[in-house]
Amino acid sequence: VITDIMMGAVSGFDVMNHISTHTPETLVIVITGYASTESAIEAIRRGAYDYIAKPFDVEMLEASVKRALEKIQLQREVRRYTAELEERAQALARSEQALRRQTRILQESMGDGLVIVDAQGRISFCNPAAERFLNLETTDLPLEEWPDRSGLYLPDTLTPYPIEEHPLVRAMQGEAVDAAEMFVRHKQVPDGLWLSVTARPLTDDAGRPQGGVAVFRDMTSRKQREQELESLVTVTKALCTASSRTEMEVVILEQLLHLLKAEGAALVMQKPGSGEAVIELAGGKWSCWTGKRLAVGEGISGHVIATGQAYVHHNVYEDPHFTYDGPNGCRAVACVPLVEHNQTIGALWVGRKTPITPDEVHLLTTIGNVAANALHRATLYEQTQQRLQRLNALRNIDMAITASLDLRVTLNVFLDQLTAQLHLDAADILLLDPHTQTLEHATGRGFQSRNSLPSRLRLGEGTAGQAALERRTIFIPDLQIGPDPLLQKIAAQESFVSYYAVPLLAKGQIKGVMEIFHRTLLEPEPEWLNFLEALSAQAAIAIDNATLFDELQRSNLELVLAYDSTLEGWSRALDLRDQETEGHTQRVTDLTIHLARAMGINNGELIHIRRGALLHDIGKMGIPDHILRKPGPLSAEEWKIMRQHPVYAYEMLSPIPYLRPALDIPHYHHEKWDGSGYPRGLKGEDIPFAARIFAVADVWDALRSDRPYRKAWSEEEACTYIRSLSGIHFDPQVVEIFLTAEIWRRCEKRYALKD
Repeated sequence: VITDIMMGAVSGFDVMNHISTHTPETLVIVITGYASTESAIEAIRRGAYDYIAKPFDVEMLEASVKRALEKIQLQREVRRYTAELEERAQALARSEQALRRQTRILQESMGDGLVIVDAQGRISFCNPAAERFLNLETTDLPLEEWPDRSGLYLPDTLTPYPIEEHPLVRAMQGEAVDAAEMFVRHKQVPDGLWLSVTARPLTDDAGRPQGGVAVFRDMTSRKQREQELESLVTVTKALCTASSRTEMEVVILEQLLHLLKAEGAALVMQKPGSGEAVIELAGGKWSCWTGKRLAVGEGISGHVIATGQAYVHHNVYEDPHFTYDGPNGCRAVACVPLVEHNQTIGALWVGRKTPITPDEVHLLTTIGNVAANALHRATLYEQTQQRLQRLNALRNIDMAITASLDLRVTLNVFLDQLTAQLHLDAADILLLDPHTQTLEHATGRGFQSRNSLPSRLRLGEGTAGQAALERRTIFIPDLQIGPDPLLQKIAAQESFVSYYAVPLLAKGQIKGVMEIFHRTLLEPEPEWLNFLEALSAQAAIAIDNATLFDELQRSNLELVLAYDSTLEGWSRALDLRDQETEGHTQRVTDLTIHLARAMGINNGELIHIRRGALLHDIGKMGIPDHILRKPGPLSAEEWKIMRQHPVYAYEMLSPIPYLRPALDIPHYHHEKWDGSGYPRGLKGEDIPFAARIFAVADVWDALRSDRPYRKAWSEEEACTYIRSLSGIHFDPQVVEIFLTAEIWRRCEKRYALKD
């Protein structure tokens, strides 16, 4: 019967139970894709004759069926032969020799071994297959004397049976034994044989045991397949629990040392783009090989990686191509390639004292294929994670550049990302001062002492100055033998080994130098160098942006100061032209600013209010002198002209974009709360807020200043007058704040105005 384990409505195990109950002589072959060590053991335990895992070759099934049919035939012959023996027990002595010849002819064509013993344990029959399996010769020696002649070591060398549990002994005692497994240490087979033994008692007419008969089947290949499958399952499970590529490498070596009983194991990986291979990890007696570098094609590893062919040698002491520092007692070695997607990515080594069999090489190759796939996937995952982290680092640097105007903050973020992503011990940034042509230390990370670094270097001085002057990256693998005495001193103080000086270039101009220090030897890969180049470009951009921003700020400040100086000059020119209001502009500007602050106006608006206050009478530049400087009252026609000065101010200032936000005061400061003002007769809150504030300050300063036509008013008189015009001329809220907070006191102290 051929069955599967998983068949929907019925289980293969149920089928085996039914067969063993109703037709125990029926043989069962299990074919399943649900292959595991547990399922195989359970199938054999339930009486399966053979166990085949999918996918399989048709020849494998054909061979299994042939063996089953042969076994059935053998069982039938044994039963027939046993019956004949029982019927002809009295004639056994006379026909024994003839029967032996006939049986031997029959058994010589069988693959299974057949052994018959009598009640005293003497062998009465042994076919050629049994002789091969057990290394026996036909003899009358009792069973306990077999080891002396055959190489079959009883009782303590047969696993798992003591002598009393041996299938033939049990059969001699009247017990039937089915498909018992027995391991035999064989002189001609170093690894021994696994046999499946079926034994039956031979009885007389009264049913008393008179001996036993046993059939031995070689199941070494099947056992090896099971062990190989179990080993692969073990390796696969172990690899699945590993969380990183490094842990996978440890698991692979541990499993090789255990499964192959190896004394040494090593994993060699080819470095992409570097033209060399590295023993990434070695274990057992070969642990000292870890980290050893191999040139392209060097030695056996290079040959295996280049050709994809396995290497096996039972005595490498005789092989001149074995270039490692001695096999350390591992006389026999095997090296198989690690192949992934038809590309050899490395090699796997094992070594021990005893020879390595072809089956073990096959197992090593299979484990190598599993390991290559796992390592390749782990490498791709780690590379993806690393690239994501580096992209995130670049993004963080970009955010720092755009979000912060402080170059020191940006450079600190940059150094944090640099040291973290490239796994560096220390790094610093030197900025170039274009005026002095010197490199000045800006910030650093990872140094034990700040005093170990120079604060300033001339362009061309030291390695950093040379990198800036020549605009090229300089790498010093070992600072102790490097050409720079200053770096040698730093290395001695900080225990640094390797060093990089990277010029920071932006738009073709040198902005500074990035220095990298590491306390172990740096052996950068191309991807590492590419990311370093990207980071240096980011740093240069950050420095360039900060420099441009500082220069722009300085230019803006200078421009603002120039504008404000111009405005103040205009206001002084107006005061000089209109002598009766001399100093009025500056006083009313200060008063307006204080009042605006008290009204809660922010600093951004105060700038425009100040400019508007300075220019509030700029329109008077369009008023003729005979009207502006007239000592007496103005006529109606003259007032009509005078009231045009807010319009003149608007016409003069509105074409200037810089002054448009300040137009409210020059244009509307003569508007009144009740709508009786000019030039547009605006009313209430239609009047811009800045103009309403300025109106109070303007009138207050006019009242408190001497004029040709009157003396300055006292504080009390001015306050009474201002309050009387609340809601008529002035915004009541502005008047209330002005009088309550006594805003004028701060300004009058400054200008020494007295009652």
